[in-house]
Amino acid sequence: MGKGPRVPGMDSKTDQTGQNTASGVVRARRWSVRRLVLAAGALIVLAIAAGFGLFLVQLSSEERRPQTNADGIVVLTGGSSRVADAMELLASGYGKRLLISGVYPANRSNDIGRSLPERQAMFKCCVDLDHSAVNTRSNATETKRWVSERGFRSLIVVTSNYHMPRAIVEMSHSMPDVTLIPFAVIGDKWRDEPWWSNAATFRLLLTEYVKYLVAEVRARADWVDIALALIFDDKPRQGEAVKRASAAVVR
Repeated sequence: MGKGPRVPGMDSKTDQTGQNTASGVVRARRWSVRRLVLAAGALIVLAIAAGFGLFLVQLSSEERRPQTNADGIVVLTGGSSRVADAMELLASGYGKRLLISGVYPANRSNDIGRSLPERQAMFKCCVDLDHSAVNTRSNATETKRWVSERGFRSLIVVTSNYHMPRAIVEMSHSMPDVTLIPFAVIGDKWRDEPWWSNAATFRLLLTEYVKYLVAEVRARADWVDIALALIFDDKPRQGEAVKRASAAVVR
């Protein structure tokens, strides 16, 4: 059968309709993608805000003496009165020895002791200095070495309240078989005014929260590596990792 007569302009109208339909589909897809991106962004913001709130809940608002003694005490340098508080714990018999971790390389016991003249004798007998650590992660590494050399099984960790969550994450990751007892030092600024009323304090807490998240992710990633080693019997990778996993389970 022959084709019917072509109506002038019909093909162009059909093409235009198809183009409009295709454009509408593209716009709808783009809008769907944008909504998904916006929804994902909102969820991320909410998750970060909720996590920040939980982080703040962990922070001590007052100093509390440890409920039990420990083999040793470690204080992480960087905040005012940390060393003085750690020395007071040592003098009160909460630990046998004290490690001051992250000391400036040029400083010696006498230099630090001059700021605490009443503790001079204790500096000579019961205090060790770590000059190698430059951050919280290396604090944990050097503390692990010190704990292993001394044969300690429990440790009081002294640092500022805002720094304590990250310090415990790093210490637990490095020494899963050692019992950690936190002693949070409360700074004067924290006592004098609410953190939300001071922009510098807010920035400090927000920065510390981000560092804390990074430490948590790194520690959990290591546990994933340990789990894979156990599941697939990856013997070259097991070694120390499996030992740490076993020690953590026992703990």
